[in-house]
This record gives sequence, structure tokens and C-alpha cells, in this order.
Amino acid sequence: MSEDLRDLNLDLDSDQFMRRLLRDLSGTLEGVVGLDAAEGYVSTVGSLMGRWIDRSYREALGTRALDAEQVAQVCVDLKRRINGDFHLISADETKLVFGNSRCPFGAMVEGRPSLCMMTSNVFGRIAADNLGYARVELSETIARGDAGCRVVVWLEPGREGADTREYYRLPDRPPEAGGDRE
Repeated sequence: MSEDLRDLNLDLDSDQFMRRLLRDLSGTLEGVVGLDAAEGYVSTVGSLMGRWIDRSYREALGTRALDAEQVAQVCVDLKRRINGDFHLISADETKLVFGNSRCPFGAMVEGRPSLCMMTSNVFGRIAADNLGYARVELSETIARGDAGCRVVVWLEPGREGADTREYYRLPDRPPEAGGDRE
């Protein structure tokens, strides 16, 4: 080959590769086992990721538990670190409302609603493990074709909606007991 392959202009790097891998994996799951089951699989991974991220922030902050304000700040910061554009729209004693104009999965999330279970489970796991309970509502998502995302994290039990998931505090357990090996 006469041309040096390193000089080729390709949209291929580790980030693009991983996004494509997740898009194809979630699309395959949605097509083979259906959307509900695919969301279940992604939820399992999201829960593990949520516990890992929560532990990381609590250790870095030197605290055993986050309060509601810190939970909101952590959710925004973690999404910023992975190239999302989440922001807190409002917060009160019953809920945290987030907006987002850029998904960390980029354009690869379009048409892959099962990937939204990562946000639901990470936010839900962090809120529930620190505050005792969370119910996450994905009222708008880029994956479903909305211009942005609107995610409500309810901090008190209430009527469950069509697109909500409940999370309860999990007891602390060693990684080998819970299956979330790093």
C-alpha cells in the first residue's frame, strides 16, 4: 500500500468505536429480544455503573452519603465528564428536574431508547443509595426524537407513570457479593 494509513482521514477513534459498539449492541438487543428486555439488560449495566460512579464521588468528596443538592451536582458533573450537556432546571424537596441538549452517546443514541436506561439507572441508583428512594421519569429523550432530554428524579414515592422506574437504597456490599467487579 503506497499511502500511509495513519494519514487517512477516518472518523475512527476509541470514543467513536465505543459509541458505535453500544449503538449496534443495543440495536441488536432491541431487535432480538424486544425493547423491554433490551432496557432490562441496559438497566442492569446502568445500575452497576451507578454504584461505581456514586462510590467514586463519595470517596473523592470524603463523605459517606450525598445530600439532595450534591446528588444533583454529581448527576450534572458526571454527564459533563462524558460529554453530555445536562443541567439542573429545578430542585425542591420532592424532585430534581434535569434538562439536556447533548447526549453522551452523540448521534448514536438516535433510535436506541434502551440506551436511556443508562441515565435512568445511574441517576436513580445515585439518588436512591444516598437519599433512600428515587423514581426516574424520562419525559423527553433525544433517543426518541425529542430535541433534548428532560429527566425528573422524584425523591418521594408517588404514582408510577408509564415511563418511570423506581429505585430503592441497596445495602452496602462487597463487590464480589454484588457482581459489580471492576
